[in-house]
Amino acid sequence: MKPHSVSRRQILIGVGSLALAGVGGCTQTTFELPEMNIDPLPTSGIRPQISVDKSVTAPDVMYAAVQEGTYSLPAVPYQKIPAQFRRQIVVDPTGEQPGTIVVRLQERYLYLVQPGGDAIRYGVGIGKAGFLWSGRANIQYKKEWPRWTPPREMIGRKPELAKYENGMEPGPQNPLGARALYIYKDGVDTGYRIHGSPEWWSIGQSMSSGCVRLINQDIIDLYNRVPGKATVVVG
Repeated sequence: MKPHSVSRRQILIGVGSLALAGVGGCTQTTFELPEMNIDPLPTSGIRPQISVDKSVTAPDVMYAAVQEGTYSLPAVPYQKIPAQFRRQIVVDPTGEQPGTIVVRLQERYLYLVQPGGDAIRYGVGIGKAGFLWSGRANIQYKKEWPRWTPPREMIGRKPELAKYENGMEPGPQNPLGARALYIYKDGVDTGYRIHGSPEWWSIGQSMSSGCVRLINQDIIDLYNRVPGKATVVVG
């Protein structure tokens, strides 16, 4: 017999000894099973590794400067943004169907549900008290570099915005940023948007007039992923 080999009979005797020791409430055993490289953990219920996506990578890559035609977006100083509000893949906490956008107002997160149980999570800024909207609706349409027209109620509160009553030209300083998703409920415009913002420092804050704002680099990423007429759940 080889010095380190253990017969099947010895293993069975040892297992039996362990069982008897357990019955007797013993805390010591005189038999030790040999090293067999067996993972003792059950495999059922263990979730596969979170998926990998080439657009969810190092923050210096995700938030680098962007040039689109004549429009330039500066790099975002992501070090000043709490890590939890940067784009990342997480286990989906929503239970919604893939392709659904879920905005969790209290958490300041937007989730885009992915197949397989994951979600891409983005940090968002939300409306301040009195300007929030919640509900279940759809993205009616999307726009690249949208034109911003302040509502009459906003102009009433801020008369200096009257110069934009016919719309503000698209561009990096436009309040709607690089992209906008227009939320409609039962075919009617809610007036609320999911959009980009040059004010990256507002992410995670409650300070807008009700819309959901993302870092411009994040809204570009979200825009490219969102299917037509996607369901959006805000709450």
